[in-house]
Amino acid sequence: MNKIYILDTTVILNDSNAIFSFPEEHVIIPLSVIEKVDKFKREMNDLGKNAREFNRTMDTLRKRGSLTEGIELNNKGTLQILFRASKEQNDAGISSDSVLTIGKNMRDDQPKKKIIIVSKDLNLRLKANALGLHAEGYEKDRFEEIMDYNGWHTLHVSQEELDEFNAIGTLNYEGDIKLRPNEFLNLKLKGQDKTAALARVAIHAPNIIVPLRFSSEDISGLRPLNMEQTFVLEALLDENIKLVSLQGVAGTGKTLLAVAAGLRQVLRDFTFNKILVSRPIMPMGKDIGFLPGDIDEKLRPWMQPIFDAVELIRSIDRRSSKPVLPSNLMDMEELQIEPLTYIRGRSIPNQYMVIDESQNLSPLELKTIVTRMGKNSKIVLTGDVEQIDHPYMDSYSNGLAYVAGRFRDNPLAAHIKLTKGERSELAEAAVKLL
Repeated sequence: MNKIYILDTTVILNDSNAIFSFPEEHVIIPLSVIEKVDKFKREMNDLGKNAREFNRTMDTLRKRGSLTEGIELNNKGTLQILFRASKEQNDAGISSDSVLTIGKNMRDDQPKKKIIIVSKDLNLRLKANALGLHAEGYEKDRFEEIMDYNGWHTLHVSQEELDEFNAIGTLNYEGDIKLRPNEFLNLKLKGQDKTAALARVAIHAPNIIVPLRFSSEDISGLRPLNMEQTFVLEALLDENIKLVSLQGVAGTGKTLLAVAAGLRQVLRDFTFNKILVSRPIMPMGKDIGFLPGDIDEKLRPWMQPIFDAVELIRSIDRRSSKPVLPSNLMDMEELQIEPLTYIRGRSIPNQYMVIDESQNLSPLELKTIVTRMGKNSKIVLTGDVEQIDHPYMDSYSNGLAYVAGRFRDNPLAAHIKLTKGERSELAEAAVKLL
């Protein structure tokens, strides 16, 4: 064991099993961290759940021996709890039982070993570096490549290959680009920059390219305005794709397309019995408060973006030549807009579910939601991974990035990154300039 890892409170609250993520290494948890974690055990959210699970795990491990002296873990690593009884402070103004002080003492006592402070708190990592300590973030379940993963590729094909594709409806791909199930393709002739055809990868055969099925259709009066939205339409309407993740900045049409596709499949195609739309209003498990009014009045400020999207879709459909949406859409039982508060423990069969702003959900929360989906159900996750409000998550460790990364090679899922804003010229300019 050449390394010693000292875990911060944020690591435990993010992953209750973090102590097992360092095989064959020595892991230290300051007693002050145990005390801070314990303060969260009554919270009815993912932080509280992790705190309670951690406490139960530690209670089991203490039966193996003295945690103060250190015990051996099943992964051939060791775990130790350290405590500095003195309440004095050092010259840096840091209490003697803090993560930083223990890190400094360990470095001085064991200079041949690398002391690493692990934290999801950026400020703590900065303080550690200022004190000459090595610090790093908790890397488990981080998908940094998701920022560059579009869910589609540009392929240059020969005229013969394009003719074959147009004639028989399939093309056997033998190139160097790794294709995944349900990825989308912008086919161009070699030496040309103009799009020759749009296609997709077959669900169960990553080397087979097939045409889009829904590129010429509309959804509740809406038609895709660019190539990315065409790919989104295909993924949303394909009954074989059960999970769709849409990543993109504001104004790219994520929520609008997701809701419109759900309305079509519920009210026109009868693929699902109901469309359920939600977005996080606060950490999952909290109540919506004791403010006056019924649940709809309490939810309206949080759900107003969803109401706006539904009203826009209804107005577009009303002006179309063949309107399909009823005038009393918002009052219909087939459309439900509700919080995520009571999702745990439910089973959701035969429903089309949209989770807006899903980047503000933790991996644990989204796991809870996705595992609730029953037979003949579909879930659509929308969000912008660069807009994170959660204090312990970033662009790479949030729920949307986690699910998209985990499901990249699964034939049940599709992921599309949208970059072109279509809300208005002003909105697109604001995204680029502000």
